[in-house]
Amino acid sequence: MRVISKTALDEFIDKHPAAKSSIQTWYTLALKCQANDLASLKKTFGSVDYVPPQFYVFDVGGNNYRVVAAIHFDRQKLFIRHVLTHKDYDEWTRKNRKK
Repeated sequence: MRVISKTALDEFIDKHPAAKSSIQTWYTLALKCQANDLASLKKTFGSVDYVPPQFYVFDVGGNNYRVVAAIHFDRQKLFIRHVLTHKDYDEWTRKNRKK
């Protein structure tokens, strides 16, 4: 899959250096992933969840970080929307549930 954009990952690593190895591993797997839907995505990322209406949430680094993405399976493109700590993800979730 094509990951757009790696810049978000690099910026997160700059702020959270302990995440570097986990984020890089996730990125490598994402590049190699050829998924057509959530079921096939789960073959590579067992803990990925779909959050309607458009987001896929990946647990990274032993549940310490989250990558929130939109995926266009037909074009094999993954658009990173957020890279968050677990705590920041909880806050993001609370805000989005109110909508």
